[in-house]
Amino acid sequence: MTPSCSATPHALVRALAPLLAAVALAACAPDADGAASADAATAPAPAVQTADTDAPPTPASTPGAAAGTVGGDGSEIVLEVLTAQELGGAGLEGELACSFSETGATGPLLHAMGAVASDAPALGVVKVAGYIEPIRAPGGFDGMTRNPVFTGQGKTIRIVETGAATAGGESPPRPATLTYLRADGASRSFDGQWQCGP
Repeated sequence: MTPSCSATPHALVRALAPLLAAVALAACAPDADGAASADAATAPAPAVQTADTDAPPTPASTPGAAAGTVGGDGSEIVLEVLTAQELGGAGLEGELACSFSETGATGPLLHAMGAVASDAPALGVVKVAGYIEPIRAPGGFDGMTRNPVFTGQGKTIRIVETGAATAGGESPPRPATLTYLRADGASRSFDGQWQCGP
């Protein structure tokens, strides 16, 4: 028996129903890629961490900066006060002496002796990181009285007077700066007094 025209649409619907159901399910159930895309689209954006603009900047570390050493390999220049025992054991000879004492220190950082009107160098000592080391300056005692330059192994030490004598007498102290220059290019300056005389 031939189906009537009015039955044809129903038959088509029944025949296509499983196919339409499959298409509908496929559209509603995304594949793995689609699920990831959907999750990414609906997930909140991750919080972006920014620098705290209110926090103070962290200074770059400069080796030795706290101690006043500049340049070189980064190790600190350490000059220590010479004791009376160390000065006595240094074996320095000369008629008159000069010494540099840092402001507030109880003894000299540098002590040297030389002969008056002599071509022989003035000889002195400094204590570098616990070691007594010899230094010398040309011109004997006379060469030390005004802005002398001392040299020693791996070092140059410059004394520069920065003001007038702070007292009277035969050997008044004068404000000065001692600058220690190391062979690797490091330097450190100390403020204090330079005093020469008997």
